[in-house]
Amino acid sequence: MPQRALVAGGAGFVGSHLCDELLRRGYEVVAIDTLLTGGRTNVDHLVDEPNFILLHHDAADALSVEGHFDLVLHFASPASPPWYMKYPIETLHAGSIATEALLRVAERDNARFILASTSEVYGDPAVHPQPESYWGNVNPNGPRSVYDEAKRYAEALTAAFRRSHRVNTGIVRIFNTYGPRMALGDGRMIPAFAAAALKNDPIPLHGDGTQTRSLTYVGDLVRGVLALADSDQPGPINIGNPREQTVREIAEVIVKLAGSTSEISYQPRPVDDPERRRPDISLARELLDWEPEVDSETGLAETVEWFRTHSRSAHDSRRPE
Repeated sequence: MPQRALVAGGAGFVGSHLCDELLRRGYEVVAIDTLLTGGRTNVDHLVDEPNFILLHHDAADALSVEGHFDLVLHFASPASPPWYMKYPIETLHAGSIATEALLRVAERDNARFILASTSEVYGDPAVHPQPESYWGNVNPNGPRSVYDEAKRYAEALTAAFRRSHRVNTGIVRIFNTYGPRMALGDGRMIPAFAAAALKNDPIPLHGDGTQTRSLTYVGDLVRGVLALADSDQPGPINIGNPREQTVREIAEVIVKLAGSTSEISYQPRPVDDPERRRPDISLARELLDWEPEVDSETGLAETVEWFRTHSRSAHDSRRPE
């Protein structure tokens, strides 16, 4: 019998890529998604796949999903600032009650459980680059706190289930992932820059552009997540690209790749926006034999081209107002 995976958030950007790879590896995949920020278009290509099912289902009710699972992947949460600020309670629930429900599925089935955490648990870091041992610098009451603290709570809950209930858990901390199937209107940096560049509109750059990010191509992320799933490591383990780039540099690369005439429009920087972001991936290299393979120019070229050719689905109606 093939192994069976439950992917919460399976119609989302990252979740849909995980479904693809799990199916390629021979799993039966059940994706659950409220479709609050995910979209059926992300998995339309899987509708005729006999080993794939998409259920319009809240991860908080995961125990009601029929069948036994060998792997439970929790990727259900709004992930861009406009979305989690528009849906703050839903974001907090994704980190709390949904996490507990999925952990209880893993406990019931003796399954491996993987939590998608985030580099946002480090906040605006005072330590650079960020190792997993760093406890972070997060504003617990700021506008970004609904996401940051939801993920920090989810990590604590996952660790508690491992200690107290002996659930086989792993925590991955994800850094600035991008790639095909992002929604152009979701408000994150890469889609925002690409959307403007493809229309020759001003590039909306928040701040002076000297703040840094480390971009991880979605295919590299999926490899890292499943390497953790295949291991017995509890984490947390950073999965990200240690190449640090300024936000202005990223904007300029996207303008060039889009063949655009766009100029940069400097805008006020959001509250609690991190100044620098770069993962220390020593643990991923040592414990998972993982490191990124796709350089940012190649990945961004593929992403911009996908936006160019999928503009209707990329301008998804779920974009936040």
